[in-house]
Amino acid sequence: MNNYTAIAYIEGIEEADDEQQIAAWQYLIDTGTVWALQGWYGRGAVHLISAGYCTMPEESHASG
Repeated sequence: MNNYTAIAYIEGIEEADDEQQIAAWQYLIDTGTVWALQGWYGRGAVHLISAGYCTMPEESHASG
């Protein structure tokens, strides 16, 4: 996965099933990219984390 593919899945530019959609969101969360994009990405990520579909990265991964 890379930023382009993740965004393409999320925005519907590329076809993706539910599992691929969640993986795309998780990728953007894990890399921290989701917090640098437009606000609705961050809000979507928070919603998916709250709902249990995605998780925040572990501290060891987040710090390097």
